[in-house]
Amino acid sequence: MTRARLFTPVLIGGAFILMLSFAVRASFGVFQIPIATEFNWPRAEFSLAIAIQNLAWGLGQPIFGAMAERFGDRRAIIAGAFLYAIGLVLSAAAVTPLQHQLLEILVGFGVAGTGFGVILAVVGRASSDENRSLALGIATAAGSAGQVFGAPAAEILLGFMSWQSVFLIFAVVILSSLAFLPLLRSPEPPATRAELQDSMGTVLARALRDPSFTLIFLGFFSCGYQLGFITAHFPAMITEMCGAIAPNSLLAGLGIETTSALGAVSIALIGVANIVGTIYAGWAGKRWSKKYLLAGIYVARTVAAGAFILLPITPASVVIFSLVMGALWLATVPLTSGLVAHIYGLRYMGTLYGIVFLSHQIGAFLGVWLGGRLYDTYGDYTMVWWIGVAVGAFSAIIHLPVRERRAQLSPA
Repeated sequence: MTRARLFTPVLIGGAFILMLSFAVRASFGVFQIPIATEFNWPRAEFSLAIAIQNLAWGLGQPIFGAMAERFGDRRAIIAGAFLYAIGLVLSAAAVTPLQHQLLEILVGFGVAGTGFGVILAVVGRASSDENRSLALGIATAAGSAGQVFGAPAAEILLGFMSWQSVFLIFAVVILSSLAFLPLLRSPEPPATRAELQDSMGTVLARALRDPSFTLIFLGFFSCGYQLGFITAHFPAMITEMCGAIAPNSLLAGLGIETTSALGAVSIALIGVANIVGTIYAGWAGKRWSKKYLLAGIYVARTVAAGAFILLPITPASVVIFSLVMGALWLATVPLTSGLVAHIYGLRYMGTLYGIVFLSHQIGAFLGVWLGGRLYDTYGDYTMVWWIGVAVGAFSAIIHLPVRERRAQLSPA
């Protein structure tokens, strides 16, 4: 018997598209201070723009998932890439908070079309049962690989040009991801006769009535809250809280000489650690209960975030936290998407995961927006950080009652 391949062209092409898409998306926190400084805006203004981007991403995810399943994966990805690029180009010309906030809707829909909901569904359908969980982990890790160089690249480019020019360069990067589109020749979704008899509406209605689907939906909220807040605000938070780095410090020896650089590098370190974390999560999801793995990840996040804010915040603690949080960062994605596929089947995985992902992005919206609003009110990020700790504990608990078994299908 021939062993099914893990690294198929679909996985390779999907991984590169995710990498470039998330390289740009992960860099927005680096623009927080330059844009606010140029226009003398309160921190909440650009934070709201990024928050709207996250919410639009969440709202767009089930739409692009359904579009891919109805009209084809590649058409959905092309539409997403063009919306992404147009949003970046127009944002480069925006001069008011309202303009930025409205244009981030285009960017958010662009991320939806080139992000997890569409790509993971393609990868999942093209993977064998044996390799599916690990393939989803590798594709998710590719998004983290983009995060490794996205934020530092933005920081470097800002040293030579305006933020507007960097936005234009990133628009070109997004369009270049379409070069990998020919690799995404996904087969028809493997499905039983019962699955083929069910319409999208029937499957969707069944999932929405299932308490386990509701629990998975609610549990994904804290992941988005924590990731959205850290991506958008952690670089600025580190820049302001760490102070000057001593020239003879370990970090200076690594070439990190300013707190601004440390903020960008912290996002990259999260990405590096997450490559390992997501691949391991994908591997583990094949062998152990996905719901218990998810609960464990949320517990670990809660402990790590609580310890970080309680202990003195130093450059060294930033590096340690970034590596720990990075190992847990997107480890939830292959497990959550794999859980949806396992319970509800592959035929409409993109749409169903897109709905679950909406909860993630509602959390991201609140994490980003509250970060800016509470910073402007209290002068620091302490309160919004502790909210993140609390919702992480909530997610750890709410995954435990999930019934991890295949949903009942229509009779054959």
